[in-house]
Amino acid sequence: MKQIKRTKIADALKSTDFGSEINIKGWVRTRRGNKNVSFVALNDGSTINNLQIVIENAKFGDEFLKPITTGACINVNGVLVQSQGREQSVEVQAVEIEIYGTADPATYPLQKKGHSLEFLREIAHLRPRTNTFGAVFRIRHHMSYAIHNYFHERGFYYFHTPIITASDAEGAGAMFEVTTLDLTNVPKKEDGTVDYSQDFFGRQTNLTVSGQLEGELGAMSLGAIYTFGPTFRAENSNTPRHLAEFWMIEPEVAFNDITDNMDLAEDFLKYLIRYALENCKEDIDFLAKMYDNELLDRLQFVLNNKFVRLTYTEGIDILEKSGHKFEYPVHWGTDLQAEHERYLVEKHFKCPVILTDYPKEIKSFYMKQNDDGKTVRAMDVLFPKIGEIIGGSEREADYDKLMKRVQELGMSTEPIWWYLESRKFGTAPHSGFGLGFERLMLFVTGMTNIRDVIPFPRTPNNADF
Repeated sequence: MKQIKRTKIADALKSTDFGSEINIKGWVRTRRGNKNVSFVALNDGSTINNLQIVIENAKFGDEFLKPITTGACINVNGVLVQSQGREQSVEVQAVEIEIYGTADPATYPLQKKGHSLEFLREIAHLRPRTNTFGAVFRIRHHMSYAIHNYFHERGFYYFHTPIITASDAEGAGAMFEVTTLDLTNVPKKEDGTVDYSQDFFGRQTNLTVSGQLEGELGAMSLGAIYTFGPTFRAENSNTPRHLAEFWMIEPEVAFNDITDNMDLAEDFLKYLIRYALENCKEDIDFLAKMYDNELLDRLQFVLNNKFVRLTYTEGIDILEKSGHKFEYPVHWGTDLQAEHERYLVEKHFKCPVILTDYPKEIKSFYMKQNDDGKTVRAMDVLFPKIGEIIGGSEREADYDKLMKRVQELGMSTEPIWWYLESRKFGTAPHSGFGLGFERLMLFVTGMTNIRDVIPFPRTPNNADF
C-alpha cells in the first residue's frame, strides 16, 4: 500500500479537504450494501461517530472483502469526499485496503445487536470497543485531565502518596494486606501471632485506603497539594456503588478552614462538570439518549444552583419533620443513608447540599472538634441521584485534642506517630476532602453501576482481566 500518514476519524469527520488522499485505520462496526458496493462503518476510538468507507466490490473482489465483517480491523487508503447520506458530512472512497485482523462472526461477541451491561462486564477485554464504553472511557480521560488542570492553574502541587502503608487512615479496618511471607508456612511468634519481622517491610503493611494522612504533611510544607491515585477497600460488598479498587482525588490546603473547604469543593465540582459539557458533549449526548434522558438537566442543575449549606443537626430536623417514610430510620446520631441525602437535595432544597458539623462518633478521628464537644467540622457534598459525592473536613490541628480523640477510640498510636507529631512542630489550621473519581464518573455519565465507569472493575470474587 501507498504510505500515507494516518488521519484519526475524529479529524477526518471535521475535514473539508475534499478530493484529497487520506489514510484511515480502525475497527469495523458494521458492513452493509449490495452486490456492487459495500458501506463499512469504521471507528478508531477517537470519537463516538463512525466514518463511512465506500467500497466498490468489483475493484477488490468478493473473496478479499469476505473477512471484512463486524470486529475486523482494516487499514484504508482512499479519497475524502462529501457524503450523500444524511448521517455524516464526509466519507471515504476506498482505493486500497489492508486487513489487519479478522473477527469470525460465529465467535465474535460484539455483533450488531443490543448487549446488556451485565454481559459486557463478562467481556471487559472487548467492551471498550462498544459505543457506550468508548464514550465512558473518553469522558474518564477528560475528567482526569480536567482535575490536574484545575489544581495546576490554582497553584496546587500533585503529591504522590504511598500505595503500601502501615496506617489505616479511615480507621475502617477493611484493608488488603501486603506480604511476601510463605502463606503455606507463616512464621509465628511464641504467642502464636504472625511474626511480621520476617516480612518484606519488617511489619504488617496494607494497600492504602486513602492518601490523606500523608497528603496533610505535603500541605504543611507546600501549602496546597492534591493526590490522585488508586485506593483500596476490602469490604465484601456487591452493591452498584462499591469497588475494591478505585481512584481518589484528595486536596489538602494549609490555612483553609471549613468554609474555605466548602468553597473549594463547590468550585471544583462546577469546574469539572462545565469542562465535561464543553469537551465531551457528543459522548454525553449519546449516553443521555441511550441510558438517562435526565442527564443533561442534572448536570445543568449543579451548574446553575449555589450549593445550600446547613448543619447535620438542621438536616436531621428537616428529615424528621418531612413525613416521608424512609427505609432507614433517621434520628440525631445516625449516619445518613443515600435516601436521606437525596431527599434533601431532590425534594426539599432542589439544589446541591453541603452538610456540616456531624456527630463526632460517626466521623474519623482527625476531624477538628467543635466547642460543643459533640460535633466535628466535617462536610459532605450531596448531589442528586448520587447522594454523597465528596466527604471532607477541617483537620484537628491541636495535638492534645487529637491525642485525646485517638485514645478515646482505642487506636494504636504506633502506626501514626509521624502524623501526630506533625501537630507538635509548626501546626496550623488546614482542611481537605476526598472525591471518589468513580462517583464523579457515575454523575457525569449517567451510568448506574460503578463497575461500568472503570475499565477493569475489582469486586469480591472478581479480579479477571
